[in-house]
Amino acid sequence: MKEQFQARMLRVHFTEADKWQGEPLYKAMIAKCWDLGIASAVVYRGVEGFGASARIYHARSLSFSKDAPIMVSVMDEEAQIDKLIPHLEEMLAGGLIASSTVEVIRYWRPAQDYPVIG
Repeated sequence: MKEQFQARMLRVHFTEADKWQGEPLYKAMIAKCWDLGIASAVVYRGVEGFGASARIYHARSLSFSKDAPIMVSVMDEEAQIDKLIPHLEEMLAGGLIASSTVEVIRYWRPAQDYPVIG
C-alpha cells in the first residue's frame, strides 16, 4: 500500500561528544522522540564535518572516535514537530537545527501479508 502526504523534517547537527544529563545527546534525543510519539527519528554518524565553531570534526577510527559529527533526522506532522522543538532547544548546547517541509511517500504491507515465522 502507498500513502502520500506533507510532513516536516528536522535535521539536528552536533558532535558525538555532546551530552544531555550525562548520556550521549543523540540517545537523549531519540528517547524524547519516542516519548512524544514522533513518527521517525534516525541517528547518522558522519565521517567528517564542521560547524559554527569552524573546527573540523572527524571519525579518525570509525569504531573508537568520540569526535565524529552526528545528525539526527526527525520526521512527522507539523504539530508533532512543534511539540519536539522546545525539548531539542533545551538539550542543544551548540549545534544546528535545519527544518524543511517534505513530501512523504510511505509504503507498507498489511500485517496479514507478512510471513509467519516459527
